[in-house]
Amino acid sequence: MEAYPIKFRPILKEKIWGGEKLSKVLNKNTMSKNIGESWEISGVDGNVSVVSNGLYKGKSLNDLIRNFGGDFLGAHNISVYGYKFPLLIKFLDAKSDLSVQVHPDDKMAMTYHDTFGKTEMWYIMESEKDAEIILGLKNNKISKDVLNEISAKNVEKFFNTNKVKEGDSYFIPAGKVHAIGAGVLAAEIQQTSDVTYRVYDWDRIDKVGNKRELHTELAIKATKVFKSNSKVKYHLKHNQTSNLVDCDFFTTNIFEVIESDKRNYDNIDSFKIFMCVDGKAKVTIDGIGEFVSKGETVLIPATCKSVQFNGFSAKFLEIYVNNL
Repeated sequence: MEAYPIKFRPILKEKIWGGEKLSKVLNKNTMSKNIGESWEISGVDGNVSVVSNGLYKGKSLNDLIRNFGGDFLGAHNISVYGYKFPLLIKFLDAKSDLSVQVHPDDKMAMTYHDTFGKTEMWYIMESEKDAEIILGLKNNKISKDVLNEISAKNVEKFFNTNKVKEGDSYFIPAGKVHAIGAGVLAAEIQQTSDVTYRVYDWDRIDKVGNKRELHTELAIKATKVFKSNSKVKYHLKHNQTSNLVDCDFFTTNIFEVIESDKRNYDNIDSFKIFMCVDGKAKVTIDGIGEFVSKGETVLIPATCKSVQFNGFSAKFLEIYVNNL
């Protein structure tokens, strides 16, 4: 295949908790005032991404996988995932609190939904004063059966909360109860899955007066207890990656481009994704370049083993499936 930095049309999702930062801060093309998610790269059925630039403009993500197989995804990814894209890449704007929720692991998701589980991570791009997230039960002595008892009066009693700031990153394995709080703009990397079990939704009602469905019984089955609060420790480096997450489903690193940086991927048998979380830089492979600004995402096919970055200052999340 002809390798170049591939961009996709964002798939924008209205949410009851969404706001305007995806348009006003990340320049997504919408007039809606409650966009909660921008699906940057998606292979989810009914929401498959379409190329927006270059030779393959108008082709779907699935078209590229079918036509180019291992050259696009990586040979090992084809052997593990077949012709399904293994990740879902998003930007997320929480104007108000998301529901308290939990996701199933692969085994449970396959049993109940015939799909992948949902392990994910967040990188906090912006946060308003005192913005918080919920991560896990408050301590290991609390039984997950308390999920049957959550109300506005006791929700703070059962869950661990963390105040967040720009640059914070969190790993949320399947089975961990969590929620992003109001005032957070984040990048999210996850397995390809849209399965969520709501535990508590702050007693909200929709436009016609209905509360959103809860999934308490499934949530109890899915919930696991973790010792870690999931916050990632790292040091941001110039023109050198720092690891945020390295799990069975994806690897995510962060780096800051200062003027120029060339990255080599001889040992990575995978597509590479770069999410720009600050600044702007030109991403070039095989002499073909694309400018990538804050809030934009670009995919590099697996066949490409060298990527050049040029920019005064820009921060990128680097994502791939580390399977060697």
